[in-house]
Amino acid sequence: MLEEAHSVLRDDPVMAALVDRHDPYEEPDWDEYERLCISIINQQLSTASATAVRERVFDVLEGEVTPETVLAADEAALRDAGLSRSKVEYVQNAARAFQSGDFSRAGLAEHSNDEVIEALTEIRGIGEWTARMYLLFVLERPDILPLGDLAVRRGIEQLYADDGEELTRAEMHEIAEAWRPYRSVATRYIWAEYESD
Repeated sequence: MLEEAHSVLRDDPVMAALVDRHDPYEEPDWDEYERLCISIINQQLSTASATAVRERVFDVLEGEVTPETVLAADEAALRDAGLSRSKVEYVQNAARAFQSGDFSRAGLAEHSNDEVIEALTEIRGIGEWTARMYLLFVLERPDILPLGDLAVRRGIEQLYADDGEELTRAEMHEIAEAWRPYRSVATRYIWAEYESD
């Protein structure tokens, strides 16, 4: 898929430069529940803060991030690691949902993007942004454009707007039309560029 995606993205000169400059696929191979926990930790935090909290939380769990270890973990220790009271509740809610339902790649393979978002957002603490991160990173759906993500919007503005002026979401959608059907791949390159500044 990546080769096909790159051939499409290279038609956009800005994106072609990012493809040459970055490798946004160096991320560790986290499993589905781990990745969802990471998205919950990342909610409303800068990349640097989120990474620091994630490392401390994963240390508390001794690197074993499963629904069982999260539900068995000492809540005070999770809070000391940097999780707010509500985020402790959210990772626990996600753990219970994973124990009772199949949110794996295989389990959701036949579900549309909208159906996945609907199923995930029924879990208290999982909003549309987190559900889109799940589609993009866990299910690896190829054409997700998460404009609810501030870094994606800022990244598009830095790359495509004159003098970094603000763009409307409609304008961003228009720019992203050139990346179809690989907007997920383009999004990873935009993040990589934005975080390298």
